[in-house]
Amino acid sequence: MANERAAGDELTTKSRVLETAAGIIQDFRPVKSICAHLNAFHVYASDPTRAIETNHYCSHITEDIRQCLLYDSPTPNARLIGIEYMITPKIYNTLPQPERELWHSHVFEVKSGMLIMPTPNGVPQSVWQMAENSEMKDIIPLYGKAYHLWQVDRGDNVPLGPPQLVSSFTNDDMLEKVHPEGKKGLLTTAIKGLEWIMSKKKRRGG
Repeated sequence: MANERAAGDELTTKSRVLETAAGIIQDFRPVKSICAHLNAFHVYASDPTRAIETNHYCSHITEDIRQCLLYDSPTPNARLIGIEYMITPKIYNTLPQPERELWHSHVFEVKSGMLIMPTPNGVPQSVWQMAENSEMKDIIPLYGKAYHLWQVDRGDNVPLGPPQLVSSFTNDDMLEKVHPEGKKGLLTTAIKGLEWIMSKKKRRGG
């Protein structure tokens, strides 16, 4: 049976066996350096009424630069839909103004609870909350530059068209353009909606 989420035939047994064997034999160092899974919405710069829940898998290049692979879900067959780079203010402040306009702030996203580090199964919430709080303190001053290559939210089953610049939510007005009920309405459609709501309560006043 074909995969309705992506064009093409289902993986054959041979492909699955080779995939498993490669994971044992080869050394995937670049992806092994991934150290954080973040979950948030991205808004299309070309159409601020469109937003998509995005899973970020991030690694550090230096203390001032991070890079993230963006997926449409946290499942094994997730589609790679884009990339995001994050930089510190030290680097951002060296960029020319036209370039700065391609980058977005994470302040609103963190303080509103709309950027989370999903809790792994089996980890006590209180323990994970400490880890998430530490990660959010590191992220809040960073600027992000993200492009989506696969517009799965409009039903594309193969990457089509040019890359799309996307942004985090940076204010409540942006939320209301995507959903008439703002954040409350948007979170009812999110896989991690409950965790977002809990994060907002915990970060209130933060």
